[in-house]
Amino acid sequence: MDVDARTWFAERTWQSPKWTVGDLLRAKGSRTVSVVMPALNEEATVADVIASVLPLHGSLVDEIVVLDSGSTDRTVEVALAAGAKVVRRDEVLPELEPVPGKGEVLWRSLAATHGDLLVFLDSDLIDPDPLFVPRLLGPMLLEPDVHLVKGFYRRPLTSEGASGAGGGRVTELMARPLLSTLRPELTGVIQPLGGEYAGTRELLEAVPFASGYGVEIGLLLDAHAIVGLSGIAQVNLGVRRHRNQPLQALGLMARQILGTALARCGMLPSHAGELTQFVQVADEWLPDTAGVVVADRPPMRDLLVR
Repeated sequence: MDVDARTWFAERTWQSPKWTVGDLLRAKGSRTVSVVMPALNEEATVADVIASVLPLHGSLVDEIVVLDSGSTDRTVEVALAAGAKVVRRDEVLPELEPVPGKGEVLWRSLAATHGDLLVFLDSDLIDPDPLFVPRLLGPMLLEPDVHLVKGFYRRPLTSEGASGAGGGRVTELMARPLLSTLRPELTGVIQPLGGEYAGTRELLEAVPFASGYGVEIGLLLDAHAIVGLSGIAQVNLGVRRHRNQPLQALGLMARQILGTALARCGMLPSHAGELTQFVQVADEWLPDTAGVVVADRPPMRDLLVR
């Protein structure tokens, strides 16, 4: 491991966090917290994710917002019934035409929330731990100068038993080797692509957001450039289960992540591209080409006057 990464890992990694909600409430002071859940057709899981946070609402958490990315199922109705505020992506900055992608709704969530600290939770989590939010908030509330907190966890595939750890395939096969090559100082980050993380509004409004699946690695690289290693922390969340994607979909995801990372490192313009994969139809293998968007949304502070 890189020397700087090894030092950071020892100083900014919480393997077994001991703080309590009471500790965090005392440290919170006048700061406010928003929990954001991006959602696209997650009617089966979104209510459980909301339920895991709801007991904190009104104390440690000031608002729970589901940012819907154009769901065609009952995600919106289920989330409202579960107690969250629901905002559709086209209701935020309506003068800007929405583009597809997770990063797009995370970016718009900055304009739809008011918290000084934001916690992002994926809405497809299965049996989410109620400690996810307190653990992610701990380093920012208890330590000075921490602006981004990444969660790490064991990631079993849904087909595995409780002891499995085969998830995170894009991380292990592409993102981790990529970081070790381009930004070795970040090789101590256990889950660079994980969807559970927290950040200060100060940081999040100062950086661009990749509109698609490159959003997490883009935020990590930008945070490192702005606040340095000492401004980033990571905390153990235990186990994270979610709906796993098929291999072909992971290829498209990896292409977006690769494009974003290379653009952040000055090696590739940030623009649309494509990925050709191959599918078997009867006895033939045929090309299947899909467009890939790797464009960024600008820093939110450039658009909002608060």
